[in-house]
Amino acid sequence: MAHLDGAGWLSVDDAAYADLIIINSCGFIEDAKRESIDAVMEWRRLYPGKKILLAGCLAQRYSKDLAESLPEVNGFFGTDDITKITTAVKSLGFGKGAPTKKLSTGDRPLLSLPGSAYVKISEGCDNNCSYCAIPLIRGRLRCRSVKDIVDECRRLLERGVLELCIIGQDIGAYRSGDSGLPELLAAIAELPGNFWVRLLYMHPDHFPLPILDLMEKDQRFIPYFDIPFQHASPTILSAMNRNGTAETYLALVETIRNRLPAATIRTTFLVGFPGETERDFAALLDFQEKLRPDWLGCFSYSREEDTAAYDMPDQVLEKTALARKRKIEEAQVRITEKNMDRFVGQTLDVMLEEKLDDESGDDELWLGRLYCHAPEVDGAAIITDLTSGTKKEPKAGDVLPCKVIARRGFILEVNLSQPLS
Repeated sequence: MAHLDGAGWLSVDDAAYADLIIINSCGFIEDAKRESIDAVMEWRRLYPGKKILLAGCLAQRYSKDLAESLPEVNGFFGTDDITKITTAVKSLGFGKGAPTKKLSTGDRPLLSLPGSAYVKISEGCDNNCSYCAIPLIRGRLRCRSVKDIVDECRRLLERGVLELCIIGQDIGAYRSGDSGLPELLAAIAELPGNFWVRLLYMHPDHFPLPILDLMEKDQRFIPYFDIPFQHASPTILSAMNRNGTAETYLALVETIRNRLPAATIRTTFLVGFPGETERDFAALLDFQEKLRPDWLGCFSYSREEDTAAYDMPDQVLEKTALARKRKIEEAQVRITEKNMDRFVGQTLDVMLEEKLDDESGDDELWLGRLYCHAPEVDGAAIITDLTSGTKKEPKAGDVLPCKVIARRGFILEVNLSQPLS
């Protein structure tokens, strides 16, 4: 979007006024592929006369096949070099446009929720998990420089962003020159002001323990850990090309929780991997009970061509994988609800996201997030009576101290701890 803005294009909120619709796709697993194709078909149905450009991972991996089978798309644009987006647009028959000021990464349009922004520190992955197509799509690990990342963070904070979500395919593997993730975070810590830094997606086999030193000293680095353990059976972990064990993974989480008692743990499990037996699955259920993560996403194995697991014997039936997925999810409901109970009675900062319509009309309701909630993937907080007894009008992106008064399912109900002034 920054490159198109710099080339004289203008983004609009309503596709009815657009000349070009860009659909960003995912090609990671089968469900995501179908969702991406469905999105193309729906936008084409809504706007039969407009140009559609399919971008992202699906376009990167399958552009040749899709060019023949998906005439609803006018062009494809992958992930190799996003600076070439203007060239891709010109190839669709559009003019050059009127160039404007070139935008930097820190000045780019923000599509995230108010007050929050994603900062991508790396691209690609060298872990080569046997089930994963990311290296095939995104390539090997490449990392931005510390200076480039810190400059982007500074500009985002100057724009009023209060939460920096650090992302990459595996941010724990970040390495630029002599600097790893601990050195990068130390450089971000030099930035002034009050803000949150949230770390998303760190492979457990090379979790950088020194980051805990910084997080103990600087509370702006919130104790939220997104660590995809995927499995616990030694047989399955080995087949997945992962080096850890259930014991080392549990020890890692114990270390985190001992040093940062407020830590929130999010993880993902993958069930139905080739060769997964009932005994393997029982090991995963046992691991889940011992780990007791706050948040867990469970996925059934998706057989992806050109991955090492594609031709592995003993492929698990889809119905078996889905049944195992349901068991994990059912067990996690109880675990998450119990874990969320610990927040009741605490006064914590809440980031406002959006005002909700209250059918009764008695209360002003807002949706927000605590530090334990990553954007769009975890639970949420419901805030009532924000303007009671105050003159200041709250807005999305504000961070306010609130007291957690109850848990309702995965939702935490909170009240403003002091009037807005």
